[in-house]
Amino acid sequence: MKICIFWHRRDLRIHDNVGLAAALASGLPVLPLFIYDQEILDHLPDKADARLTFIYDEVEKLAQETEVAGGTFLACYGRPLEVLAQVVQDFDVAAVHTNEDYEPYATRRDAAVAQMLSQHGVEFYAYKDQVIFAKDEIMTKSGTVPKVFGAYLKAYTTKLTADLLEPCDSKKHFTKTHLHHATREKAGPRPTLESMGFARREQYFPPVKLPAEGLVRNYHKTRDTPADEQGSTRESLNLRFGTLSVREVMRQARELNPKLLAEIIWRDFFMMLLWHFPNTATESYDPKMRCVPYRNDEDEFRAWCEGRTGYPLVDAGMRELNETGYLPNRVRMTVAGFLVKHLFIDWRWGERYFADKLLDYDQANNVGNWQWMAGTGAISAPWFRVYSPDNQQAQVDPEMKYIKRWVPEVGTTKYPKPIVEHKFARERAVEAIRAARLAAG
Repeated sequence: MKICIFWHRRDLRIHDNVGLAAALASGLPVLPLFIYDQEILDHLPDKADARLTFIYDEVEKLAQETEVAGGTFLACYGRPLEVLAQVVQDFDVAAVHTNEDYEPYATRRDAAVAQMLSQHGVEFYAYKDQVIFAKDEIMTKSGTVPKVFGAYLKAYTTKLTADLLEPCDSKKHFTKTHLHHATREKAGPRPTLESMGFARREQYFPPVKLPAEGLVRNYHKTRDTPADEQGSTRESLNLRFGTLSVREVMRQARELNPKLLAEIIWRDFFMMLLWHFPNTATESYDPKMRCVPYRNDEDEFRAWCEGRTGYPLVDAGMRELNETGYLPNRVRMTVAGFLVKHLFIDWRWGERYFADKLLDYDQANNVGNWQWMAGTGAISAPWFRVYSPDNQQAQVDPEMKYIKRWVPEVGTTKYPKPIVEHKFARERAVEAIRAARLAAG
């Protein structure tokens, strides 16, 4: 019997899933699949990784929901090209459906998968699901890639209509009638963390549900108050792995808080930029910023990583990141700016560290924001802007409630003196960047 595969990736949910809805409407029995991608997992810095624990638990929930609905869920560990080639051999597959991913690795992977499937006579379909607008859907009037967020936001909100945020009916059709029921012997056992060579990391994860209405209404007032643990929606993890759909999150924000809606639209913006400029994952967008003579002092980088810079807000942020995998938005900006300007260390060092630590790590957003802070990106803060960590602290944590939670020794002899003086660091960075830009022409 011919079947189709639905390949889960950044969409770990049954409800409001565009690709899954298309597979279920194909007229063929659907076999849901998740691949624990060895190409990605081989680069995890820790065998007890919190993100993998989160993914594993959500995949197991999907498997249970699938079985309750009368189907079989297939989970495999390996390289996607090899796993899918084996699946095509084991089952009579007519098509593979999935949702688009815009990161450079994902686009290369999907092109290779599509080619391999074509050689076996299997169709490959990818759908837009994790963003509202992608690729070339929002362009400037002259047909170029937009590089000013304000203009992009205006065009985006003008084009955004209520029907684009309507949920699709994937959950409604997720029944025995539409699902494929393979024997457990044919499907094989699902891998465990241990069988893949990993271990659980017990850690707090935000609940998989929309935030409370009151929090969303007040988001613009509380988002820059790191001491208030309830001041942010904490939706980023669920958006990253698709346990919530962007449509349901945007519907709520569009109704209750335009500032939150704008913040979510930054996701689409950065994904669009990375899709158009995949080289920016590893190099500065601005050619004049590619030869900046960063100091890259390893001891100072280690002090930044461990929260030992002598700047309380920076140290509090890095310690929270290391402990929880989370970092409030304004504090992310402060610690990033400190690394690239005060310590004058290459933004890619910080981007890689965040990639290892952040629960909600998203390459497009991470690269976009790091290049923004470094002044190297398609959209950037001016390269000569250097934020004062002390001024940032006075604005967001004047009573030091957040700082004292993470840096209890602040104000004592146990706390280190500042690793560098602000005025000196600012002048050093600005002069070095100015000279490099002049030399680049």
